[in-house]
Amino acid sequence: MNSILSKAKFGSQPGARPPAAVELSPQGVLAAATPAPGQPAVYAFEPLPEGALIPGIGEPNLRAPEVVSNAIRTALGEVSPRTRAITLVVPDTVVRVFVLDFDSLPPKPAEAIPVLRFRLRKMVPFEVEHAGLSYQILVESRTECKVLAAVLPGPILAEYEAAVRQAGFEPGAILPTSLAALGAIDSADPILTANLGTVALTTSITYGQDLLLYRTLDLPEDDEARLAEVQRGIAVAAAYYEDKLGAPPQLLHYAGIGAGGESAATDFAHWIYAPEDVAIPVVDLAPRPETGAVTSLSDSMSLAGVLGALAGAA
Repeated sequence: MNSILSKAKFGSQPGARPPAAVELSPQGVLAAATPAPGQPAVYAFEPLPEGALIPGIGEPNLRAPEVVSNAIRTALGEVSPRTRAITLVVPDTVVRVFVLDFDSLPPKPAEAIPVLRFRLRKMVPFEVEHAGLSYQILVESRTECKVLAAVLPGPILAEYEAAVRQAGFEPGAILPTSLAALGAIDSADPILTANLGTVALTTSITYGQDLLLYRTLDLPEDDEARLAEVQRGIAVAAAYYEDKLGAPPQLLHYAGIGAGGESAATDFAHWIYAPEDVAIPVVDLAPRPETGAVTSLSDSMSLAGVLGALAGAA
């Protein structure tokens, strides 16, 4: 599996990823590309019929592979990418992400990967030996090595890669949407983020080059239970932020689905907070640009994933 890590300050160098990205979700395909180095991205969205893509790790995700491939081809055709290689952004529920601590890790990937697979063997509910695995060293000293590792089932990875190739493109890098979205942040300060999808919530805390928290929660279908689970997820992340950093978070950076209102962040704040709550102010992680859309964009998809995936692109 190619690089699954998203933030430039997590180790990606300028030009390390393709100048085009595609995010796949149950709602549809969101494509973005930069027409030339240094120019702002253009975007296109192609909807998918209900049930064409059902993310998860236990069963095939692409229930209508040809339909998904055609949507990828159509969306990318609208943005005219400069290369056949693209960054593929996949749903969070497809990928398991861990921050692992070691005393040390072999410097060569060929030696480090087996060590990581051994550690992950009892941590994921699928076969690890042939799974897609990528890692990035976050912090390293003489006495410790902190590693960000991302792993997804081999058959699921093959599905997504095949859909991209069937559309006539090559998956040059693969990112889960919340890690991709972190690439849209340009700050060395501690940042609390939340990314809400149709089936999961991911919360994270970044601090410079370090990742203090990354937690994905599968959400129930019942509306009341779903709201309660999201509220608990935000509260746990905020408490962890205060415990680790000694002060409560001043902002919650949001990326995810909205309701077509003033902004996705505003929609999210109105949904999770009652008027009498002492709430953390919510801001958009990646506000939607006023220009660049070449098709109508779905209100149910954030641009943060593809924007972050393009960070550091050639």
